[in-house]
Amino acid sequence: METHAKHPLFTWQTFVFLGFVILLSYLTYFHRYWSPPNVFWDENYHIASAQKYLHGVFFMEQHPPLGKMLVAAGEKLLHPNARTDQFLGTDYGTDFPKGFSFAGYRFFSAFLGWWTAALLFLAFLYITRSSLHAALLSFLYIFDNALIVHLRGAMLEGPLLFFCVLMILVFFLLREYRERRAAFIVLSILLGVCMALILTTKLLGMIMVLLLPAAALYLWPRWRKMLAFGALAAAGFLPVYIGIWQIHFSVGSVINPKLPDAGYYQASPTAKAYLKTGFQRSLIAFPVMIRDSWKFVKHYNNGAPRLDLCKADENGSPFYLWPIGARSISYRWETPEGKNYKYLYLQSNPVVWFAGLTAVIIGLSILLASLFQPPRQPFPLLFPLLVFLGMYVSFFIAVSRIQRVLYLYHYFIPLLLTFVILAILVAGLRRFWTWNLTENGKGLILLALSAFIFVSYQFYYPLTRYEPLTDKQFKRRAILSVWELTCVKCQKENGVAVPRK
Repeated sequence: METHAKHPLFTWQTFVFLGFVILLSYLTYFHRYWSPPNVFWDENYHIASAQKYLHGVFFMEQHPPLGKMLVAAGEKLLHPNARTDQFLGTDYGTDFPKGFSFAGYRFFSAFLGWWTAALLFLAFLYITRSSLHAALLSFLYIFDNALIVHLRGAMLEGPLLFFCVLMILVFFLLREYRERRAAFIVLSILLGVCMALILTTKLLGMIMVLLLPAAALYLWPRWRKMLAFGALAAAGFLPVYIGIWQIHFSVGSVINPKLPDAGYYQASPTAKAYLKTGFQRSLIAFPVMIRDSWKFVKHYNNGAPRLDLCKADENGSPFYLWPIGARSISYRWETPEGKNYKYLYLQSNPVVWFAGLTAVIIGLSILLASLFQPPRQPFPLLFPLLVFLGMYVSFFIAVSRIQRVLYLYHYFIPLLLTFVILAILVAGLRRFWTWNLTENGKGLILLALSAFIFVSYQFYYPLTRYEPLTDKQFKRRAILSVWELTCVKCQKENGVAVPRK
């Protein structure tokens, strides 16, 4: 049976630590997020999609619409560019004009990436019951170089991770306040809303659906309350999910013949007829439009390349290498004088990622020990540990069946799960090996871990913030060959396969 300490969670110290987390995450995720003023990675795709929203052009894409809508919303909100029509006839924007501002397109990804830290702090607070522990655990997110680089761009992962962490927080709030009628209703609905926001941003977030049955099990064996929870979650999910897709169908009314299939993509004859008359705006057309959109995802992924580690320029990586930060991706580079090079690299903070992997290993050990040799004092947070370890393992089972190439940033959701698992271990462990773990002892361990995280972040800072390095300085950061961190003039060393010449 899970028990909670009686002392209040929200004291003046809590708000001081929360403010500290918000300030630090602002500096890492949001401060000068428009720099570098150059396009990188999938921004070519997402900015082209955003411009279609801004001008009402119909298009289909492999990802659901919400993330790209937010890219467009940022540009609409800040409006730093005089023109937003450069890429209406293509799905991949190139030749960005001189003086092009990324401040609008990157805004919501960086902004939500910033505030994800605050949500994580609150989730950690409800797990550990300690504002100090919650603040120190937040360093895992605040100072991870890979997360910072990616979320500061016009990417889908900024909104995706924000919604995922919000759902995790709501899960723990529902665990905390499930006996309060008003809180139960609101949080049950909000859990469904979060699921809708995730699934309309990126399908990789499907793993978060496991939190719904997990939340329902907290209500066992009260069947009526479990059914009420299901109905309330559905009431939150359906209007948001359908509404976001319907906005997508309603906005896209202009057919640009320069786009694939004369601007109709893979639309069925019925959908084409709707688009010609504007009937796609009607909810009656929704089943046909959503069906065609789902079919396009399958069509797109069937045409996507598979992972080929024998290709010299392969950026993808096998899923089983993700927990150790492999393989890194060079997003862009430039040199002002031919000696020093600026890099924007998707490179993990190894202290963060190995701390998460260690938490998974210890957590699995606790579960196996509880199953085969139950201790005299059972682990107090066994069910939450089972839930999040189950989600972590289930994610890898699911991605192992995906045929197309995948990349290191596809590990971001399970990476966040490892942070939660570590917080559960901090809260629940009273003894490790031969050592008794007091609250003060845990605080000192977390303080030491936070210091190592920050030092490691600083070490990889130049690759995160596009600062110049010599080849010698760059090579010093390539600690593991499997990461394949490679300077511009260096021979790439593949730690898994030998590239074809």
